[in-house]
Amino acid sequence: MEAKVRLWCERAEERLATAKYALEKEKFYNEAIIFSFFSMYSMVRALIRQKGGTQFSRHSEVIRFFDEEYIITGIFDKRYLDYLQEARKKRNICDYEDFVKVDKTDAETQCAHAEEFVSEIRRYLENHHGA
Repeated sequence: MEAKVRLWCERAEERLATAKYALEKEKFYNEAIIFSFFSMYSMVRALIRQKGGTQFSRHSEVIRFFDEEYIITGIFDKRYLDYLQEARKKRNICDYEDFVKVDKTDAETQCAHAEEFVSEIRRYLENHHGA
């Protein structure tokens, strides 16, 4: 696996660990959701880097790339796109709406989705592009 792809994967793992830590602290559910999204986003950035490193200026462009290159083509199940889109929506609510607090169940769900997402993409990158 190329060094920059590996760095994006490491960033995703760090963000996932931060999401889990926030979840464990029991009152940082918004942060758990925010870091869950960014762990998934970082893994898509690893996929982008592996495909040549196209630069995107918006999260929506990154998500569209993932959809077009990996979901529509059948490389990944559509649920991974659903996880990413839902995480982005919830992250935007947590970051941009006034005084929103999410509950523990929602944060747990987002962390679980992020963990599955990161694991699946890492497995793909290792199997198709070396460890």
